[in-house]
Amino acid sequence: MRLQIDRDVLAEAVAWTTRVLPARPPVPVLTGVLLVAVPDGLQLSAFDYEVSARMTAPARVEEEGRVLVQGRLLADIARALPGKPVTLHLDGAKLRVEAGSSRFALPVMPVEEYPQLPPPPQRVGSVPGEVFAAAVAQVAVAAARDETPPVLTAVRVEIDGGTVSLVATDRYRLALRDVEWHADDPGATQAFLVRARTLNDIAKSLGGTEVEIGLSSGPGELLGISAGGRRTTVPLMDGEYPPVRRLFPESSDTTVVVEAAALVDGVRRMALIGDRSPVRLTIAEDEIVLEAGTGEDAQATDALAVEAVDGPGLSIAFNAQYLMDGLAAAGSKYVRLSFTQPSKPALLSGHDQPDASDTRGYTYLLMPIRMAG
Repeated sequence: MRLQIDRDVLAEAVAWTTRVLPARPPVPVLTGVLLVAVPDGLQLSAFDYEVSARMTAPARVEEEGRVLVQGRLLADIARALPGKPVTLHLDGAKLRVEAGSSRFALPVMPVEEYPQLPPPPQRVGSVPGEVFAAAVAQVAVAAARDETPPVLTAVRVEIDGGTVSLVATDRYRLALRDVEWHADDPGATQAFLVRARTLNDIAKSLGGTEVEIGLSSGPGELLGISAGGRRTTVPLMDGEYPPVRRLFPESSDTTVVVEAAALVDGVRRMALIGDRSPVRLTIAEDEIVLEAGTGEDAQATDALAVEAVDGPGLSIAFNAQYLMDGLAAAGSKYVRLSFTQPSKPALLSGHDQPDASDTRGYTYLLMPIRMAG
């Protein structure tokens, strides 16, 4: 194997591919990145028996071949090389990496012991990359961090013709995002679970190009995500997701529209006295009063002007961090908060206009905290 490749292209390709390498691999070969010189460039692959990553980087190939080397070591070397063309060539049991006056020799690993990557799942549709990444990030924030039960660490993906709905919950909040996409079969309906953290990492790494989604059926079901020459597969999760849609109230008694940045700043000030202290929102005719702390503890209060209030006033308390997560995920200039009772979940949605007539397809449901008095 012998080829020449741009330093920045190599560094980016190795970094993207090796991000899936396991911290504690069950077998040594899984620490490696597989390099294959093919006529149209350098193909890089990594696999941990669950998540696979493969991409092809442009390169001038003089001699085809394949080699397996330590992935993270190659990533470190690629970042540190001078900004000159990089030559990779196999020399016996070593991969030579040369750029300018820099020379490295990496021991190779047994290629024949490297597991075969799963084939790409069948394509079912596509969606713009920036839309996909934003939707996944908005929903993943509400997924559970612990494994009890494991199903709550997942995002539930529901495909219904030209709409994809992403749902996640950790019991204390629930996020829902609807996205229009290009379905290969406009009449198809499917639903599956994929680990939220993995899906979010993949979505962020693909950039703004069109993202193709694929699904495999049968044993070892896989989700395939590809864009811009980068392809990742991840196993789907088993389990019965709770029927969370029934938690959304059919109507609301009180709604308030407020500038999102002002509310974020206000809640952040309340959290200064203790990030575990709930923040209480009291809705009045033309303002929201924020309060935190009780009794002999530190206390804080603030008042924010609102754009509009509809319905009777009320007081309701939330976990400050969960509320800030929802406000940040909405990613909008204004938010609408909808309430029924202080003991019932509240809804948060993002809007670009103060009249809240537009919609972004994102809803964040937040459970209140019961407070004395």
